[in-house]
Amino acid sequence: QVQLVESGGGLVQPGGSLRLSCAASGNIFPINTMGWYRQAPGKQRELVATEHSVGSTFYADSVKGRFTISRDNAKNTVYLQMNSLEREDTAVYYCNLVNWNVNVRYPYWGQGTQVSVSS
Repeated sequence: QVQLVESGGGLVQPGGSLRLSCAASGNIFPINTMGWYRQAPGKQRELVATEHSVGSTFYADSVKGRFTISRDNAKNTVYLQMNSLEREDTAVYYCNLVNWNVNVRYPYWGQGTQVSVSS
């Protein structure tokens, strides 16, 4: 099992910045991806950004150039630096870890943290 604990959400004005953190513990495989998804009211959960344990990253088009994902593998922690926040970024942000084992993937989710962008 894997436990994910998120922190860093809150209320920010448009154009502002926030940094989310997610600390993972438990049975973490050497090969994994960690990342962030978000879900706005009335919408489906969507991928924001992920980073593989070997370093490759992926960003949704809507956040490219504004958000940066990073990892501290020694601490099993993933971060999401969010700059130039827009009202459309308002959502519950969920941390995600996927353990990779040959052809099998084991996904885990955090409890979510609210990010609200409003003036």
